[in-house]
Amino acid sequence: MHVICSDLEGVFVPEIWINVAERTGIGELRLTTRDISDYDVLMKRRLSILDANGLKLKDITDVIATMNPLPGARQFLDWLRARTQVIVVSDTFVEFARPLMEKLGWPTLLCHGLTIDSNGAIADYNLRQTDGKRKVVQAFKRLNFQVLAMGDSYNDVNMLKEAHRGILFCPPQNVIDEFPQFPVATTYDDLKDAFGKILTSD
Repeated sequence: MHVICSDLEGVFVPEIWINVAERTGIGELRLTTRDISDYDVLMKRRLSILDANGLKLKDITDVIATMNPLPGARQFLDWLRARTQVIVVSDTFVEFARPLMEKLGWPTLLCHGLTIDSNGAIADYNLRQTDGKRKVVQAFKRLNFQVLAMGDSYNDVNMLKEAHRGILFCPPQNVIDEFPQFPVATTYDDLKDAFGKILTSD
């Protein structure tokens, strides 16, 4: 039996922080896990920027409420879920994700959480567990699943390495260059072709 573990941002929905950067005009918030491989460094930088600019959770969730899945993402996800189990494994936060999950048809999501202070500001972030994407794959392997994985960024690499098969979807060139062992898909049709062949042959 198969299970597919997939990243969220860059695969099914746009990058949340890039949209926040565009809405607020704070260019440094455009940095994502495509640019900085150390997630702790990235998040501490983001929280510092939010604090310096007086931005609160509502400022971010207001942006997220205007976002939609990537074109064709909902249809591809429905296609995939009709064929096997799909788990979205993300480094986003439950406080961000709800409106996006609704627009995707409520797939199962494993992610992190935030600490919000009495003023509605984001005081800290709380990892569900360190290296969580890889550990999700390990858990499903212990349950005797054949695990397929897809993602686009540095923070997906351990998940792709741990899976029986991993695919990069629309990654930046720096990730392609550093991890040439992974096949690259650039459209949902590419993913359908790749996963379709695996699911019918294994």
